[in-house]
Amino acid sequence: MGIFELLLLAVGLAMDAFAVSICKGLSVKKLTLKECLTCGTWFGLFQGMMPFIGYLVGSRFEKWINIVAPWVAFTLLSIIGINMIREAFSDEEEEEKDDFGVKTMFMMAVATSIDALAVGITFVAVPVKVFEAGKLQNTILAVIVIGVVTFIISAFGVKIGNVFGTRYRAGSEVMGGTILIFIGLKTLIGFLDKSDAMSDSDTVFGMLIPLIGTVLGAASVYIQKWKLSDRLRVLMAGASSGIMFSAAVWGMLEPAATGFSTGGNRAVIPVFICFCIGVAVQFALDSLVPHTHAFVEITEGPKSNLKIETRMMLTEVIHHIPEGLALGAIYAAHFMQTKFIPASTALFLAIAIAVQNFPEAMFVSMPVKEKGNGKGKAFFMGVISGVPIPLAAVFVLIMIILFPTILPYVMAMAGGAMIYSIVEEIPLMVGEKDNDGGAFSFVIGFSIIMLLIFTR
Repeated sequence: MGIFELLLLAVGLAMDAFAVSICKGLSVKKLTLKECLTCGTWFGLFQGMMPFIGYLVGSRFEKWINIVAPWVAFTLLSIIGINMIREAFSDEEEEEKDDFGVKTMFMMAVATSIDALAVGITFVAVPVKVFEAGKLQNTILAVIVIGVVTFIISAFGVKIGNVFGTRYRAGSEVMGGTILIFIGLKTLIGFLDKSDAMSDSDTVFGMLIPLIGTVLGAASVYIQKWKLSDRLRVLMAGASSGIMFSAAVWGMLEPAATGFSTGGNRAVIPVFICFCIGVAVQFALDSLVPHTHAFVEITEGPKSNLKIETRMMLTEVIHHIPEGLALGAIYAAHFMQTKFIPASTALFLAIAIAVQNFPEAMFVSMPVKEKGNGKGKAFFMGVISGVPIPLAAVFVLIMIILFPTILPYVMAMAGGAMIYSIVEEIPLMVGEKDNDGGAFSFVIGFSIIMLLIFTR
């Protein structure tokens, strides 16, 4: 391994640290040069130290390192990410604290650098040779290069995150925490995935397609002097509901019934049971999470002091969870080459979710702006509402890869949750006059997805 390959390796290893550094910057009110250097030092030190440890232990502990490391990274990043999200929705005034304390930085540094242990082990089989010297001297140079590159990238990452996070603090903390959890899931699935699903660009792109619709819908707040009319809102809500209802029936429930090994009419029983479980889980979320339906301002769940814009965002978060379950299940089926689900169905479902996410993001961002908030915050809240979809999809993908037989059960549960969520959102389709437009747009959305699925 020469200097060019070493530099590429160093940049690649630093990417997780860079992402986490941005998240760290998002959650800090006041950032100084000291904090940037502190973050860079922690990440750079551990990113350089871990490969050296891996090189010293050699292949003797390779098996155990490869087994334990992904779980440690996932656990640490999830703990930190969940804590960031919890603080974002906390009603308490946030006190000034040492955001770069030893405990927090140690956990982050270990979580982002633990995969570098395996890289150090490869130095035994593929020695670094930058200059004429022994293997140990070249390895020491390699870990120094890795540490320095990570230091520089991480220090800049904190600053980049802080520039954005100081303006939109609450939303930034949610986004930062979500990114940390996603990185942890990515690390874990890379270890668990025996089908190489996540190494295929189709999977990554497919799970991000719904976010494209979310971002575009949330960006509507930047259109000057434009307000969403009641008639257009009803039409968009009807089409969105029709799309998801069709996807739930023909993309989830019908294939689930085919996938159960019992066959015949008996396949209806497990589908019915899982359908009811999905409905029950979605009802529990609807009852336990405080949320407000936009425009009609119907508030549900326990009493809370959360701001109304946060409660409106949580409405779509709840709505998107079953969509994430469905997306993860359909992509798991795709990469397991399941016979009862055609390969094209995964792409169709991802596009369908993206299309219906467009108006749903608008139903968050537009009302938030109308409440007197800035366009930046309104856009950010709309985008955050769609984040649960890829997170839930990755989680389901992991579970199905581990336990392939649960696929039809998950699909039936997702179908039930989606249908409950659709019916529960019907107040959005109610207009001041008749609802013929909403009904027709529902039918059109339903029939288009049905046509795509059956002509694939």
